[in-house]
Amino acid sequence: MEFEDKLPIVEAVLFASGEPVETQRLCEVTGLVIGELEQVLTALEQKYAKQDSGIELLRLEDSYQLATKQEFAPCVKTALEIKKNSQLSPAALETLTVIAYNQPVTKGFVENVRGVDSSGVVNSLVEKGLLAEAGRLELPGRPIAYKTTDNFLRAFRLSSLKDLPPLPEPSEQITIDEILENAENTDDPPQDE
Repeated sequence: MEFEDKLPIVEAVLFASGEPVETQRLCEVTGLVIGELEQVLTALEQKYAKQDSGIELLRLEDSYQLATKQEFAPCVKTALEIKKNSQLSPAALETLTVIAYNQPVTKGFVENVRGVDSSGVVNSLVEKGLLAEAGRLELPGRPIAYKTTDNFLRAFRLSSLKDLPPLPEPSEQITIDEILENAENTDDPPQDE
């Protein structure tokens, strides 16, 4: 059986799973080597890229998943009577940013960066499936470390964490001292000559 004949097998496994399936697992199931599997996955991507398909193939780190194309999400939600996704609060987005760029990290780390209690926000993001526990640190109290999930990648349409935009260089960032200095300079009364 040639590797092109494995396309329906890969498609069936991804469809039945409903969750991301690791590349290595797909190779084990199909008997394909990585290069052949990549060709099969490329063929699947091309198949779903057609205008008349409501499905797309997502790459999530070293895994693949079948998903509904974004433009059909409202219809699917209505058909399945799924409640509208609530938007994330600025605090939740800030917390996700801190964790995404520094993971795995503890709630204490997030609180130190944000300067406020972040327990409720972190717990909410875990409930939404955007964060997950990444184990416990070998520190007093054995705090839990958190990381982003595949749901985070899907929600922000990222293939991997490498797709996150780069952080600005420290030289490009304005500091609170510069803001205060500018405020003082503009508040100075005009001088008589």
